[in-house]
Amino acid sequence: MPFVQQIPSNNVADYIPFQEKIRYVAIGDSYSIGEGIDESGRFPNILTKHLQKRGIFIDLIANPSHTGWTTKDAIEKELPVFNESNPNFATLLIGVNDWVQKVDEVTYRKNLRTLIEGMLQKLPSPDRLILITIPDFSAGPEGQKYGGGRNISKGIAEFNTIIKEEAAKHGCPLVDIYSISQGMKDHPALIAKDGLHPSAKEYELWEELIFPVAYTKIKPR
Repeated sequence: MPFVQQIPSNNVADYIPFQEKIRYVAIGDSYSIGEGIDESGRFPNILTKHLQKRGIFIDLIANPSHTGWTTKDAIEKELPVFNESNPNFATLLIGVNDWVQKVDEVTYRKNLRTLIEGMLQKLPSPDRLILITIPDFSAGPEGQKYGGGRNISKGIAEFNTIIKEEAAKHGCPLVDIYSISQGMKDHPALIAKDGLHPSAKEYELWEELIFPVAYTKIKPR
């Protein structure tokens, strides 16, 4: 919430508005760290730049996300960084590696809930934590190699149902990128050179969905 500096004066102009400094931390895996692309093309970086252009006083102060990490890894290795960073805004996109590594739904939900509740202990309110669904990596030409013979789209959709349910339970805003990620199948320019991860252009499409939600939650009131 913005506040005003009280100055003894009858001049309205002397009541100067100040904007809250937003300290943003992104928690996740390869999709938050932008595997295979430049740092400027990562969605947290695009989001931060876009919000700054709209007048939001925000910095991306930490992004401990790591390719291949699961919710368990995030709890053990990312949550400590999150806590030390003293954030007041965050995004959470994680779960694809849980599914690839055949973590069961009960365990995934438990770990995701631990992450959410741990992050909410630091954040000023639940609407400062944006949960993002898992993209459908089967849209990339290399995606099937990581499915273990399972239906990737169906499996990711089931994990996304858990994300949606936990977002609703905890009062956190949700951004669903699953459907738009499936568009990568017909547009090679949206896929990184490894044939699996999104390109910077795809991340721009994700950010277009994330931005209005983020802006609404952190804009000065």
